Amino acid sequence: MSSPLHTRSTQTLPTHPQITYLGFPRLGRRRELKRALETYWRGETDAAALLDTARELRQRHWQLARAAGVCSVPVNDFSLYDHVLDTAVLFDAVPERYRALRQQDPLAGYFAMARGGHGLHALEMTKWFDTNYHYLVPELHAGQRFQLAGDKPLAEWREAQALGLDARPVLLGPVSFLRLAKTTDGSDALALLDALLPAYAQLLEQLADAGVPWVQLDEPFLALDLDAASREAYLHAYVTLARGRSPKRLLATYFGALDDNLALATQLPADGLHIDLARAPEQLDAVLAALPTGRVLSAGVVDGRNIWRSRPAQVLPLLEKALAKLGTEHLWLAPSCSLLHVPIDVAQETTLTAELRGWLAFALQKLEELKQYAQAIAGDDAARAALSGQDALLAARANAAGVQRSDVRARLNGLSPQAAQRRSALNHRRVVQTESLGLPLLPTTTIGSFPQTDALRHARAEHRAGRLDNEAYDDFLAEEIAQALRHQESIGLDVLVHGEPERNDMVEYFGEQLEGFAFTRQGWVQSYGSRCVKPPLIWGDVARPAPMTVRWSAYAQSLTKKPVKGMLTGPVTVLQWSFVRDDLPRETVCRQLALALRDEVHDLESAGIQVIQIDEPALREGLPLRHAQQARYLEWAVQCFRIAAGGVRDTTQIHTHMCYAEFNDILEAVAALDADVISIESSRSRMELLAAFEQFRYPGDIGPGVYDIHSPRVPGHVEITDLLRKAMTVLDPSQLWVNPDCGLKTRHWAEVIPALEAMVGAARTLRSELAVTN
Repeated sequence: MSSPLHTRSTQTLPTHPQITYLGFPRLGRRRELKRALETYWRGETDAAALLDTARELRQRHWQLARAAGVCSVPVNDFSLYDHVLDTAVLFDAVPERYRALRQQDPLAGYFAMARGGHGLHALEMTKWFDTNYHYLVPELHAGQRFQLAGDKPLAEWREAQALGLDARPVLLGPVSFLRLAKTTDGSDALALLDALLPAYAQLLEQLADAGVPWVQLDEPFLALDLDAASREAYLHAYVTLARGRSPKRLLATYFGALDDNLALATQLPADGLHIDLARAPEQLDAVLAALPTGRVLSAGVVDGRNIWRSRPAQVLPLLEKALAKLGTEHLWLAPSCSLLHVPIDVAQETTLTAELRGWLAFALQKLEELKQYAQAIAGDDAARAALSGQDALLAARANAAGVQRSDVRARLNGLSPQAAQRRSALNHRRVVQTESLGLPLLPTTTIGSFPQTDALRHARAEHRAGRLDNEAYDDFLAEEIAQALRHQESIGLDVLVHGEPERNDMVEYFGEQLEGFAFTRQGWVQSYGSRCVKPPLIWGDVARPAPMTVRWSAYAQSLTKKPVKGMLTGPVTVLQWSFVRDDLPRETVCRQLALALRDEVHDLESAGIQVIQIDEPALREGLPLRHAQQARYLEWAVQCFRIAAGGVRDTTQIHTHMCYAEFNDILEAVAALDADVISIESSRSRMELLAAFEQFRYPGDIGPGVYDIHSPRVPGHVEITDLLRKAMTVLDPSQLWVNPDCGLKTRHWAEVIPALEAMVGAARTLRSELAVTN
């Protein structure tokens, strides 16, 4: 049998399949969107300047994609903050509290929905499926009315058309939009489908009348488990939309296989279907058999979620099979999902080794890969030879220095079940820790970080550039930590933190001190709004050569008699928030991380740190989307956390923190972490997340976040007191901690101090009330 890379002797095709993509990174090569947003929010620039930057970025990205060989560029994938929020605004699903502001200033109202302000609470925010991108959750209610309230998809299509580009508007599909939303009255969001569909139909007619040839309707829920009501909703929605005028419709699914939804997806009236063949290549045969004649297949063959080059020996056979069945006209080549989740251009990463850079493909390189695949299956021998060289390069990667380490693998293989155990049960530890720590009822603390001021960022940049020597930088950090402790003691917090001034990012900081990691200079991806992260690259076996946090935690503890928390990012979160190597199972990489962090936990304990927080905000994010795969993930994810925390003394209190995801369906797994205290985000939902604890009796202590740190608004004493009273209707006061939703690095001290004073004041008020009651 010939190799899949063997040059074909058959007659070459006159043209190659169309190359496209589902969406592009928004931030810009140098985070231009972030800077434009933040200067606008500070009042340093006006709306016109912000919108000019947005337009320049859109057009630049379209041109980059066209230069890379793309035939049709998506439009309306760009957003000033979030595409789900944009969809809510487009169809006038705007909660009443924002309407007056939006009428006065639409942009101010939009950003109030996204981040609060003007005395308004922001919309709830949560994770976009199993990614680290956050979306704003639409708020709906029974009787909700929708209407087409803008022309953003059409306006951006015309913008691209004016540049001579073929373009395809992208819309979040109606069923997925409703499934992503929440209702404020407990009604079923899918019951609003008939109210929503006329607005979608009007938009599709508007696009058709303008001459738009194709529209992309994203329905990621088709790759998830669906109940009967959702299946019926899909049939009803797409049959209804097919009755009106419309461009050709590309139905886009991603993040997994269609599996039992294949018959449904191919039954829906559409002209094309996009499938994820990076995560689920095994579904191709079934899809080709079920796809109606004449329908386009958009084959998502390069991974839109990770940064490694694809393996031609695996991809080419898929494409050859699809081409033989469909022909050039009905086969499109694309990434598996939107490229929102990867950086733009690896060519900027000149500090990486040439060897590592050769293994990587960011957004532009993925489009270039697709062009080579298209040319190769159309008979281009040069493209096929280039892909053969790529396969050889990736095969040699396994033998590169540092990719495999015998010491790391031997330690992992020798791991015993006892490594994941604490010395005593939780109830016993709770008694011991109460006596040892001497904390009051409703103890107050923060999640870890304090404001990253301009002065701090400047000092860090000067140190990195070599203009500030190590001694001067250490002196600066010591004073920052001392100041943070002075603030906390003045406010009256019970468990303190050192504030993390030495840390640039909660994952990058640790990755920089672990072996097996590499770092980019411009590899930014959007987390939400202007918040962006630069995920490390895990390319080799992971090991910890030296302690990472002990020095500054011990220094902070030396300045106060109150307990200071040691702050670590947990193994699952480091895994989820990195670009993870694709040549080992993710659970194996996670166990390597767990062992490295275990060593850090024990070193902190030996240095006298009695409270250690191992943050796992990404635990829920990593949960597979299909129920059948979830138990296995939770088994190894929980085990990895327990390995990291295992073996410490009973007097050492282990905390963990989770935020911006729905944890209600995995509470048993959260309890299985065996942490002494968990803190969770809950203020944007007004403590709604705690409802699950009415049915599930959590055995440890819980700190539900009492104010939203992602909003500039400062909560008052009464507001926080009311939230805590609400929490005490579900939780016993003896297990309740008082803390913000998340770390405070993105806020300013002028916001942080009054907010924490209000929080501590609320805790004291309730302690007094409880003392009187008892």
